[in-house]
Order: sequence, then C-alpha cells, then structure tokens
Amino acid sequence: MSKNKTNSNNIATNRKAFYEYDILNKYEAGLVLKGSEVKSIRENKVTIKESYIRVKDNEIFIIGMNISKYSHEGYSTHDPGREKKLLVHKYEIKKIKEQVEERGKTIIPLNLYYKNGKIKIQFAIATGRKLRDKRNYKKEQDIDREIDRSMKGKI
Repeated sequence: MSKNKTNSNNIATNRKAFYEYDILNKYEAGLVLKGSEVKSIRENKVTIKESYIRVKDNEIFIIGMNISKYSHEGYSTHDPGREKKLLVHKYEIKKIKEQVEERGKTIIPLNLYYKNGKIKIQFAIATGRKLRDKRNYKKEQDIDREIDRSMKGKI
C-alpha cells in the first residue's frame, strides 16, 4: 500500500473515483508498457478516467486506459486502447481476487504517477455509492471547505 503522492510526480488522477466509490483498500503496481507508450505518458497524453481493472487468469489488467500516440513516432507505434498488464505480487493478486469476488466490489484506478523514475499506478478495491451517499459526501466536502475558509480568515 502506498501513501499519497505529491503533485509533481502525478501524471493522471481519477478524481471521480472518490465521489462515485467508497475506497476500501489501496494498492500500488507497475505497468507493462511499450517504449512509445512511455514517451507518450511523459508528454501527459494519458487518461485513466474511464478505465477499470480486471483479474484474468491470475493476472491483473487495466482496461480502457487511453494512451494517445506519441507525437514523434517513427515506424513503431502502439494501440492506444490496448489492455495493459499490471505488475503485482502473486499473493496480492490472490488477496485482490478474493475481495473482488464478493458482491458489489470492483477495482478502480486512482492515480498514475512517477516513483523513482518508474511509472506506477495506484488502484483500489471499492464499492459503488448510492445517490444519497454521493449527496452526503458532497455536503461533507462543502462543510469542510467552509471550515477551511473561516479558519484561513482568522489566521
């Protein structure tokens, strides 16, 4: 499990994930990428907003992560929408698979970031929120924002 990353290392964030889902467990994984995909990610031409993660044959894949074509591509290129394998330990895959088999749980990507020069992804086991839960979450955010504003004025 990993801590929150600083904005300088952040590549892409799935901001809707925290609104749409209740986050249960967070994990960190590496990605199997092609060279042109890495160069395109370094140009910030990647989105994880519509993507999701699945366990297939004791391997974990991210589906729907769009990495645009590299601007200075030569003869070699990549498919922007291909499934990318996540590099996770076998014992973690087993634990994740057991949790996801429970009804109502899914795996969603949260952040794509650099760590020690490598591209990593943070994903989470989550349950979907009902409409009333989303409203409560929004109210709590508004209250916290108002408290922060009032405290900032007093300092």
